[in-house]
Amino acid sequence: MLIGVAGWIVLGLIAGFIATKLVNLRGDDPKMGICLAATGALIGGWLYSLFSGSAVTGFNGKSLMFAAIAAVVVLVGWHGWRRSSAS
Repeated sequence: MLIGVAGWIVLGLIAGFIATKLVNLRGDDPKMGICLAATGALIGGWLYSLFSGSAVTGFNGKSLMFAAIAAVVVLVGWHGWRRSSAS
């Protein structure tokens, strides 16, 4: 289980790093984007385990993909919220 969780965190950090290079951060610290993506990946991986009913035993491609999608969703949601609150 620990390896799966570590995989989700690493995947979230990588997704966050890439997203901070692609998304206009509007003055936000890139570290915050990376941390948000890692948090989203953890939540996404946990939701995958919850919905699939299978425990995390290692690097599972489907759970890592779900975690990456969740990381991107969290980042897009955060930047959308920041944009609407700045207006």
